[in-house]
Amino acid sequence: MRVQLIRNATLKMNYGGATILVDPYFAARHSLPSFTGRSPNPMTELPVSTAEILDGVELVIVSHLHTDHFDTIAKQEVPKDLPLICQPGDEDNIREAGFRDVTPLTDTLSWRGIEITRRLGEHGSGAVLDKMGPVMGFSLTAEGEPSVYWTGDTIFYPPVEETIRTSQPEIIFTHSCGARWDGTLIVMDDAQTVATVCAAEQAIVVATHMEALDHATVDRATLRAFADGQGIARDRLRIPADGETMEFAASRK
Repeated sequence: MRVQLIRNATLKMNYGGATILVDPYFAARHSLPSFTGRSPNPMTELPVSTAEILDGVELVIVSHLHTDHFDTIAKQEVPKDLPLICQPGDEDNIREAGFRDVTPLTDTLSWRGIEITRRLGEHGSGAVLDKMGPVMGFSLTAEGEPSVYWTGDTIFYPPVEETIRTSQPEIIFTHSCGARWDGTLIVMDDAQTVATVCAAEQAIVVATHMEALDHATVDRATLRAFADGQGIARDRLRIPADGETMEFAASRK
């Protein structure tokens, strides 16, 4: 598997012989409103052009419809004939944007030999959950590839632990910026990211969704310092820069 972190949650993955784009967020730096008054969003530019991001893409996965996961520019520039997988309930909105091949992920589906399984997530806790709305994560498996768990916009809570325990993923992607809404944590922070690493002794954890949005409370340096202080080996927790490409081999037969 080869995967490039584009920015925020956006990933371009070469997996199982296919090129998959996850949660495209193409807005220019400072072109969208602030969440907290600290800065317009996104706070960083894309590291490569949208044409380069879209080159070769064969499948798009959209976890939910927040603007930092599927924005207006992405809706305009992603080809409308590409197959697109989303969470149940979002398909009509996506079709209204012109996409013609939209499939809600209700459980597990097979696409060109890749098994894609929906995973539970909670985008916060308490009263803020209604404001954030539903989200999903997903798992990927394919012959000759490492098993993947993409947690999505979720805090670390029992269903995340259960997914790790039951599916034993080799690679886990977390959203680790510690974003808060109304003072409530809505994605993992440094402590919850380390808890994920500790829950998945068999896995490499890749921390993403960092330094792009003004409601974040944890940056890359803070996460690394906290993980180092907790004795987490650097090869167990990867914290890629925007635009960085990583390769992972399957460790199991």
